[in-house]
Amino acid sequence: MSCLFCRIVAGELPSRQVHADERAVAFLDIAPFHRGHTLVVPREHADDVLTQGAWTAVAPAVEVTARLLRDRLACDGLNVFSSAGAVAGQDVGHLHVHLVPRYADAPGLRGLFERRPGADEDLDAVHAQLTAQPEPGAEDRA
Repeated sequence: MSCLFCRIVAGELPSRQVHADERAVAFLDIAPFHRGHTLVVPREHADDVLTQGAWTAVAPAVEVTARLLRDRLACDGLNVFSSAGAVAGQDVGHLHVHLVPRYADAPGLRGLFERRPGADEDLDAVHAQLTAQPEPGAEDRA
């Protein structure tokens, strides 16, 4: 299996997984643009978002993961995008949807692809923040 994301889904390569369901897996990007940058990929290989049925497979996980990022990281906004083909910037030939939390100190589309200083230095801390189990009764206090 040569596909990087297929190997991650199969557990052959490590990842900082933040969500998984029967059709998709979400994990932190190892070279994030911004703190909390997450990728959602289908479990079954699909070349890109134009592959028949691929969007349907990842859409529920995109929605759940986007809410998780918003709620746990308290971001001020979120970019959701996927590139189809090398000319569009797709660098791994397996559908992946980018969820990029955005913060008020770096607004707008122009700042999207500028890697924020330190965004990749605290991946373990971000992973812990996203996967922490709520305290018993915390929902009752909210």
